[in-house]
Amino acid sequence: MKAVNIIALIILIIGGLSWLLVGIFEWDFVSEIFSGSDTVGAKIIYIIFGLSALYALSFFTKVSEEK
Repeated sequence: MKAVNIIALIILIIGGLSWLLVGIFEWDFVSEIFSGSDTVGAKIIYIIFGLSALYALSFFTKVSEEK
């Protein structure tokens, strides 16, 4: 399970950096790679980012247990 947590965090960080590029430079790295944000490949990447974020919600209980 630790490997899944690390993978989810890495994907979440990459997604966050992608949004940073959108916010600062108005440049969407994912849509640039897949020639548009409405392509199947881009949508799959966005879904993976979103699923990683949803999975990361479970970290709240783990963090709150640590004292």
